[in-house]
Amino acid sequence: MLRNSKYLFSPDEHFVPSKLHLGDFFIKTFKKYGDKVALINGATDTAVTYNDLLQASMNISVSLSQLGLKKGETVGICSESRLETWSVIVGAVCAGGVMTPLNIRYVKDELRHVMNISKPKFLFCSKQAYDNHEAIFKSLVYVENIILFGDERVKGTLLYKDLAMISPNSMLKENVNFEEFEVVDVQGQIDTVFLMYSSGTTGLPKGVMQTHLNALIVFNLSCLLDPTQIVLNVTSWYHAMGFMSTFIYLSHGCKHIFLPKFETDLYLKTIEKYKVNLLVLVPPVLMTLIKTSSQYDLSSVVAIVSAAAALRKETIAAVNEKFKNLKGICQGYGMTETTFVVTMDTLFTDGTCKPGSVGKVVPNTLIKIADVETREPLGPYQNGEVCIKSPLILKDYIGHDKNCCLDKDGFFRTGDVGYYDEDKHLFIVDRIKELIKYKAYQVPPAEIEAVLLQHEGVRDVGVVGLPHPEAGELPVAFVVPQAGANPTEAELQHFVAERLSNPKHLRGGVHFVKEIPKTASGKILRKELRELAINF
Repeated sequence: MLRNSKYLFSPDEHFVPSKLHLGDFFIKTFKKYGDKVALINGATDTAVTYNDLLQASMNISVSLSQLGLKKGETVGICSESRLETWSVIVGAVCAGGVMTPLNIRYVKDELRHVMNISKPKFLFCSKQAYDNHEAIFKSLVYVENIILFGDERVKGTLLYKDLAMISPNSMLKENVNFEEFEVVDVQGQIDTVFLMYSSGTTGLPKGVMQTHLNALIVFNLSCLLDPTQIVLNVTSWYHAMGFMSTFIYLSHGCKHIFLPKFETDLYLKTIEKYKVNLLVLVPPVLMTLIKTSSQYDLSSVVAIVSAAAALRKETIAAVNEKFKNLKGICQGYGMTETTFVVTMDTLFTDGTCKPGSVGKVVPNTLIKIADVETREPLGPYQNGEVCIKSPLILKDYIGHDKNCCLDKDGFFRTGDVGYYDEDKHLFIVDRIKELIKYKAYQVPPAEIEAVLLQHEGVRDVGVVGLPHPEAGELPVAFVVPQAGANPTEAELQHFVAERLSNPKHLRGGVHFVKEIPKTASGKILRKELRELAINF
């Protein structure tokens, strides 16, 4: 790769298997770990082993082929997190299919939009998803087969167990034999394996095509984990972080515990019950844990992986106080378009983390910080747009050309503002489009939010710019108070003024609300907040 003294890169290089087939990789991985427990549903205490995943994946692959799935056709899954999820994904990929996870929380128009992007021929869904969206599923002519999880049969549908298990209604007469099983050939460098969706914080989600190569490179990022640890992951599996992080831990034979939804007491109880070592979560969950008193034993937790937004020093200090044996918080930076993370703290390799940083560049990747105006590469401690060149970058968008997001040197323009220090650690400041333009200053809303979250009376917060005829924009905060707390507008304005420079003061005011609008991954929907600010 092209090297420049102002580019960030890893001294290491990782290699991927010569056979670029994700399904083949996981079939062999499941076989390798055999009777070891793979997944546990922490809400029900039910579990599956790697052998269970292996058999179900092979059976589903053959069953889908018998039902007419062809290479390159799409298989969708719309469900809360379930034990069956990963055998569906691996089985579909083994059959040459393209897998797309759909957000079960989408309302009608959102779901129709993303399904019209991916056009799944087969759709696996939970009874809850089916009951909520039956009319949409049946109205889309490209959906030829609906397969339900559970035991309740609905006219015109199949059941998961018809494809995955041997039963009177099974597609198969006997279980598929490992020695005789073959995956459908693909061209791993160019063939799409996953169709994900961009976060949609500034508009409708776009379909993001990821290849077998993209995914296999992610699974070689061994710096992401200690394989002996017991993992608790509460991130949603239809979101890139939850989807890919779970695959990473499965690819290394970890015991992976999940919860279908986040409930504070159950989450803490699960840590104690299974003596969890590693937590995988997003900042909103972490903030809730910090501010929740607990009688549970959390001493087993030695590491936390957090992504989606950078944590400030004060937050990290509070986390260390909560988890007494914590060795560090491992933060990373990435997006759907980069398949997973392109930077990661080196907690699991050399034990180091820098407060506020999202880590160092992963192998096989280049990052430059470009001046927003001149596009020239910048040096340490200079804010500019984060730009990435890597085999982790998406194949393309569906219906959109990714080249519009590339600069003249072929770097993917993220739209994020950041900088790096003398040790090549990356720091993310904010989104370019989200910076508040107060007079001649550019104010990062995330910085104000981080300060407000330190206030004992604040549970959640979102900050945006309120249009102003003279100043351009004024910072305004929307605050969700802690239960039983009654902070005032003046109190919070003073709290910020004592801790941040003049341009970052809350001149636009403070509004108290019941919740902050966010995406499934916890990103604030600032467009909605701006509209609310204007009309307040």
